[in-house]
Amino acid sequence: MKLTPQQIERFDSDGYLFFPGLFTPAEVAELQAAVPALYARREACNVREKDSDAVRTNFAAHLCSEPFARLARHPRMVGPVQDLLGEPLYMHQFKINGKMAFEGDVWQWHQDYGTWKNDDLMPTERAMNVAIFLDDVNEYNGPLMFIPGSHRLGVVDAQHDRTTTSYPLWTIDKTLIAQLVERAGGKHGGIVSPKGPAGSMILFHSCLVHASSSNLSPWNRISVYLSLCAVSNHIRRFKRPEYIAHRDFTPIRCLADDCLLARPPVELPWGQGMPARALETSLDPIGAIGETTP
Repeated sequence: MKLTPQQIERFDSDGYLFFPGLFTPAEVAELQAAVPALYARREACNVREKDSDAVRTNFAAHLCSEPFARLARHPRMVGPVQDLLGEPLYMHQFKINGKMAFEGDVWQWHQDYGTWKNDDLMPTERAMNVAIFLDDVNEYNGPLMFIPGSHRLGVVDAQHDRTTTSYPLWTIDKTLIAQLVERAGGKHGGIVSPKGPAGSMILFHSCLVHASSSNLSPWNRISVYLSLCAVSNHIRRFKRPEYIAHRDFTPIRCLADDCLLARPPVELPWGQGMPARALETSLDPIGAIGETTP
């Protein structure tokens, strides 16, 4: 999937693009069917909510699940990011966020690159997220909220929040959020929240400030996130375990556009379980790419 000049201009201005219903119901069903088994695993890859057993985030499904291994190589998700960054990409992070009915907790205001810079020593913001809805997203089940244009400020001040939720995050001060919202239009567009049917896709800049509220509705809101990074911009430190911040900088090779339904064979390096090395960490900066690719 190629972006048009108008879409590229809109991305540069707003920091995100929204594609309602980009994946068909049949394609979404392939992914939905694989989620329960992933969420049932009692491994480190499943981070659960602070006050319940509901899964908040599942990491690295593309290394152990065939449908998600295909999604990780899908041209509709990978192609637009490659257009914008202009070079081959690798998978920095792959997660399935579960904002479960009545139990899904907040994601505080943050920039993704803030975490990638501080924790992983990613050199620049040449990385971004692509999200696909596995459930319908409405105003009640905790949709993403963006501050349009906030990516143009680069990295803003953040604090490491280890207490609010079960997942630590580099979060942004409320006073600064209020200023950013007012700068973006206040009550007239200072916060936007893309909503749509399952199969919709959002592409957003790694410095775009975003958050989501808790899910008090009776409807789940599960989304898949591919965090794609330019190969030249690979991380320089393994402070976080491999199942969270990946260490294989091999460029992604896309499959055919019909891969979710055609089901071509894919490799599952963690198909027999997460390897012990996936839990290892180091505070030492790493060397050249050829010295670190498995």
